[in-house]
Amino acid sequence: MAEDTIFGKIIRRELPADIVYEDELVIAFRDINPQAPTHVLVCPKKPIATADHIGEEDEAVMGRALRIAAQVARNEGISGEGYRLIINCREHGGQEVYHLHVHVLGGRPLGRMLGSS
Repeated sequence: MAEDTIFGKIIRRELPADIVYEDELVIAFRDINPQAPTHVLVCPKKPIATADHIGEEDEAVMGRALRIAAQVARNEGISGEGYRLIINCREHGGQEVYHLHVHVLGGRPLGRMLGSS
């Protein structure tokens, strides 16, 4: 089980969030530090620390997370022009919160996937 995180506290309603979708498996809310005009996080309610921790038993929740990410993009009006889905994994992948989540970003051209380093 993932250690308790800010996302766990949002799921349990211990912290406020601008929730745009919720069902029994996932929750979606606006990022508090948006990197694009639309930046929503879709999280499984089950705490899964990283993409490396996804088990066979998690296939349904991860499928739901991706389907809801696309639904969020449509609801936010960014699906026509395009959007990006990102799942960061661990330190080198840029993961900051160790509760797996899908970033839904759009509302402007996002540029290349990776900049020069």
